[in-house]
Amino acid sequence: MKNIKIVRKTAFRNESIFLGGFTPKRRYGLNVQISTPMQSIEKRYRTAVNMSDGLPKVSVAVQDRVLLHLAEHIAQNDRYIVGSELTRPGIAQACAQHPPNVSRTMRTLLRDEMVTEHTRTIRGEDRRQKTWQLTEQGKSAAERLSKSLGAIKVLMRDSSGELLEVEAVQVPVRLSADISLLQVLMHAQHEGVLTYGDIRFGTISKRSEESVPKPGRLTPMTGAHATYHNKPPVTRPVHGRTEELQELHDWFDARKPCAVVHGIAGIGKSTLVAHWLTQRVEDEPHLSICWYPCQPWDRSLGLATSLLHRFGIDESHDPYNLIDTLPLTPGGTVNVDAWRRRLLSYLTDARTIRERYKNEAGGPPPYWLIVLDDVHHMEENAKDLLGALLQISLKAPLRLLFISRTTLRIYDRRDVHTRGLVREMPLSGLTLEDTKDWLSQLEHGSSIGVDEVHAATGGHPLALEMLELYGQTTHEDWLRFLDEEILTGLPPTEHELLSTLAVSEKPVPWEKLASAVGWSGVPPENLIKHGLLLELDEGMWLHEALRERLLRDVGAPKTERRKRLD
Repeated sequence: MKNIKIVRKTAFRNESIFLGGFTPKRRYGLNVQISTPMQSIEKRYRTAVNMSDGLPKVSVAVQDRVLLHLAEHIAQNDRYIVGSELTRPGIAQACAQHPPNVSRTMRTLLRDEMVTEHTRTIRGEDRRQKTWQLTEQGKSAAERLSKSLGAIKVLMRDSSGELLEVEAVQVPVRLSADISLLQVLMHAQHEGVLTYGDIRFGTISKRSEESVPKPGRLTPMTGAHATYHNKPPVTRPVHGRTEELQELHDWFDARKPCAVVHGIAGIGKSTLVAHWLTQRVEDEPHLSICWYPCQPWDRSLGLATSLLHRFGIDESHDPYNLIDTLPLTPGGTVNVDAWRRRLLSYLTDARTIRERYKNEAGGPPPYWLIVLDDVHHMEENAKDLLGALLQISLKAPLRLLFISRTTLRIYDRRDVHTRGLVREMPLSGLTLEDTKDWLSQLEHGSSIGVDEVHAATGGHPLALEMLELYGQTTHEDWLRFLDEEILTGLPPTEHELLSTLAVSEKPVPWEKLASAVGWSGVPPENLIKHGLLLELDEGMWLHEALRERLLRDVGAPKTERRKRLD
């Protein structure tokens, strides 16, 4: 009877989803008390007994669970900042163990040289914690485990309610859910049957058809003003940057349509532009500014609507029917071609513009200056609209200033080098002299070696701010910023390429670097356009601040990387 009770408990728990929300009440894991009609109970019980025939038994040893779990997070090996998955609480939760049991298991795995132990910074946590990662021997063991345990038969119920016995490795595909092999085995061991549509397994990834929103009755311009600012944001003080500020002044005075200020995260792009623009407004108080902070979720519609609002278009003043180019369904597509043609006609119609601004102090603005901050977030989603804006700026009183972590693809390279329509302004770290001036203003500045600070930070303003606040050359918050904003999102191959280059004391020819990391072809475009990988005359190099961070990786890879370069 003991076996029947266990099967009965497991079966009932999984049957409840498909049988009208039937939910058993259990006491001590065995007795079942039910508040449904007796006939229904007997029917359900017969189903449970029938399911017990040949029920697969799953049991995964604790050490095996840990190895599988760490293998899922192998990409975090040797990182300075890691997720909580590699900590004792994280391992305990994933492996269904009490934390003390995890500690005992890790001591055994350490003795067997399956893992190494490190004290590291945890993403989102204030204090450093003990973490573990697989050794090469541990990786091999985890691979063997995945093959053997993946072949174990488990029970699952598909989308039609049919009970299937399949190999564990096939379950994620059958469930159409993002669930790991370890999760499959844990659910099979403790609950018996995995069920299609179980919300614990995450969103079902396979959809029969794209959901199309029904037409709504939106007012297209509602809330448009809330998505942009009509003046530059207040920023931290600017140190140095004399040449860069002058370059912005020269660009604007030359009346060129577009400028792009680009550089790595936190280098001070937005701060520089905001500081320059604050000065510029003092000389031209009637300049109309639209400072639009681009977000990762932005699409063409939000930007197009905000710009129309800034140009004075609303339901009571729309002589060229620009609002008609906006969709009336949520997430709809802007008619970019019609938007471009009508907006150009509107902005070049002097009489209409004067009429629109006749009651405004100073009349029509001399220029509309559109600043798109973090435009790299929406380049891919709104490239047609951005290209249309650039076309409009060639003939209308419209100036574009893009702030980006990358160079952009919405214009031709000839627009930069031969036509002079776009001015690219790469922003690097502060010079040694500017760094020295900044440090000289600090109370403890005299005790700090300027050369040491500049070498460790590359003149990165954010790193120097941390130094100003905490008195540390490379504060942990600065290193965390580099990880979260730059390194974490890189593909492992690109991360390894930068890490290998970091161990060198000087630039490395591309052929030598590519051979050391097993890279085929030309330098990766992603690293080049983000300014993370630099092409110098002497060879390939990287930002000094990034180099300092990469040299802090833990474990043996640094020695191996030096050998490969040598």
